[in-house]
Amino acid sequence: MSPPSRRLQTKPVITCLKTFLISYSLIFWFTGVILLAVGVWGKVSLEAYFSLISEESTNAPYVLIGTGSIIVIFGLFGCLATCRGSPWMLKLYAMFLTLVFLAELVAGISGFVFRHEIKDKIGDAYSSAVLSYNATDNRSAAVDTLQKKLHCCGKNNFADWNVTRYFEENGIPVSCCKSDTCPTESLKDLDKAKTEVYTTGCFSLVTNAMEANLGVIAGVSFGIAFFQVIGIFLACCLSRYITNNQYEMV
Repeated sequence: MSPPSRRLQTKPVITCLKTFLISYSLIFWFTGVILLAVGVWGKVSLEAYFSLISEESTNAPYVLIGTGSIIVIFGLFGCLATCRGSPWMLKLYAMFLTLVFLAELVAGISGFVFRHEIKDKIGDAYSSAVLSYNATDNRSAAVDTLQKKLHCCGKNNFADWNVTRYFEENGIPVSCCKSDTCPTESLKDLDKAKTEVYTTGCFSLVTNAMEANLGVIAGVSFGIAFFQVIGIFLACCLSRYITNNQYEMV
């Protein structure tokens, strides 16, 4: 059995670690709530944009919802483990944080390495959406929304519509118009349409925005990933101190 003075020195350290770990777990829980909210928002508001990437329904919102839900649960688990001071619960919490860290690290590196492939996929998907445009399905609605919000027209420029079946029957989509409406005869003539519609292509605007913010996105992603390292360190340290303290009291 260790001297009482040593046990008294250990207790303030344990209390301090518990305070930090509970604070960390609450922040971790809050990030889970944010992911959950973003996933629900993406499913409700961005379904049309996801349809540009794939004709089938995408699982991206569900991945965010699932990940957010798991983080919320384990964030609460971390608070419970800390309050109870259970070494095995703290070790389990540290293992989960390690898995989250590795998953985020792999996802971030993969996104950076394959960014050009992702860019090409978006370009091919947008070209396909333009060619199959009919003004009625979800992909067409996504193209219309994108063109209205970004003030653009077509993939590379407004002339892209010239090779589509929709152009043969109806001309350039109304969503390309600078004003609310355009004369029908202008939409069916590329020369007349130059002054009525946006001439810049949407693909360059989207990819330029992605590339301009790539550094910020990468920095935030790796910052969030390494945030897990703090939790792993705190959980392991607290588990060790509690175990040693229990051993010393025997």
